[in-house]
Amino acid sequence: MKALEVKDIVKQFPGVLANDSINLSVNKGEIYAIVGENGAGKSTLMKIIYGLYTPTSGEIFVFDKKVDIKTPHDAIGLKIGMVHQEFMLIPRFTVTQNIVLGDEPSKGIVFDYKKALSEVKELSKKFGLKVDPAEKVANLPVGIQQRVEILKILRRGAEILIFDEPTAVLTPEETEDLFKTLMKLKENGKTIIFISHKLKEVIAIADRIAVLRRGKLQGIVEKGKTSEVELARMVVGRDVVLKIPKAETKVRETVVSVRDLTVKSKRGIIGLKEVSFDVCAGEIVGIAGVEGNGQAELVNALIGFTRPVKGTIAFDSKELRVITPFNIRKKGMAYIPKDRKMRGLVLPFRSRENIIMGQHTLYPFSKNGVLNNIEIDKFTTKKLEEFDVRPRDIHTRARNLSGGNQQKLILAKEMSMEHKFLLASQPTRGLDIGAMEFVYHKLIEEKERGMAILLISLELSEILGLSDRILVLYNGEIVGETTPDKTNEEELGLMMLGLKKKKRVTK
Repeated sequence: MKALEVKDIVKQFPGVLANDSINLSVNKGEIYAIVGENGAGKSTLMKIIYGLYTPTSGEIFVFDKKVDIKTPHDAIGLKIGMVHQEFMLIPRFTVTQNIVLGDEPSKGIVFDYKKALSEVKELSKKFGLKVDPAEKVANLPVGIQQRVEILKILRRGAEILIFDEPTAVLTPEETEDLFKTLMKLKENGKTIIFISHKLKEVIAIADRIAVLRRGKLQGIVEKGKTSEVELARMVVGRDVVLKIPKAETKVRETVVSVRDLTVKSKRGIIGLKEVSFDVCAGEIVGIAGVEGNGQAELVNALIGFTRPVKGTIAFDSKELRVITPFNIRKKGMAYIPKDRKMRGLVLPFRSRENIIMGQHTLYPFSKNGVLNNIEIDKFTTKKLEEFDVRPRDIHTRARNLSGGNQQKLILAKEMSMEHKFLLASQPTRGLDIGAMEFVYHKLIEEKERGMAILLISLELSEILGLSDRILVLYNGEIVGETTPDKTNEEELGLMMLGLKKKKRVTK
């Protein structure tokens, strides 16, 4: 029996054909993966199925019945649920309150919390999704929050579950737990649609894999009949180098030195505790850790957004007495933020304005306070070509670029500035395989040019593939230091969960 079928789905936006006559058929009780580059049309198609977009033309069938889905409410009524990449939970509410929100059991006009608690316990037991119904969501690790999201849509009777990049913020152990959950759901007859950029995971979990490129369906492959290399070729349309060769590190002078750095979080509690490390010229130091274990506090201190409670930051052996974004820039720091829309770009600005931010007061872009538009346009045209930002139009607004091209624009801006130290915070977050490959090459080029690079990433394959040394953060502390040749994803995952410590190595 077919759980879901889309026929000749077309979605036309002004100037963009997002979905071009897509035909897919998902069987009941299978795990069906959809992969493709950013802008390939995956999210658009899922939003159509979930009622967030209306198709320009085409038909949707749910359990062999033609349906008209105009809103998420319609989708939920058809037993379709979606676990978004950014969880839709209220942190200060309990697990139970979040799961029943919008469909609360009641006694008359009073919320029946006892019944809600019982329902959550029963649902948790049935699907093997262990949660503490009384715990506040704010206190839960990411993997457990995801379970809450799954339980929330299961309680609403979902038979078709859409997962959008579900492993993006999970450790290897949490990913393994999620896969066990997906298999359990499959055994219970649920149908899973799994969207991911991680080809290895897709191959491991999916029964069938559909590949989209530039809005068109490129093909469908079955479990066991493809490889990561072949799938990458289908996704990008060319051969992709999945492993970036690293040049040997030549130990040079220390560029950035952090000693006993202690920083408070936004909530006013200590989020980073007495952290010390060095980053030398020509090396990449990777920071691994589950999100929320001190990475944000470390970044904010390094870029001058937060004043440390204790500790020092030195640049070229000179302690920085006053750390502000302006001062640290002058010292020679470039910064790739994890949130490209909030910190990396001014979305209403055009490419030409974004790419010179931070240099707009310098020659040749301005003189005596007057912008030199000819030089700005010439520079922007050159950099859009060099960093493969598409479209090449220098007047394109940043908000109209795909995620991958927004990230390339940030790289063009930051790497064009004079710098010695590059802070790269989750530089490939949400990027497709082609854009990731591009970012990796640029980071390696920076290293070979003698830049000191601090790489903060949730992707362990990225940390292991790019780093010369690896530091692991857990609960705001460095619990281990190692090198890629002396560890693996499993060991790093254990350290990230605080289950193992490893002595620090010497440089």
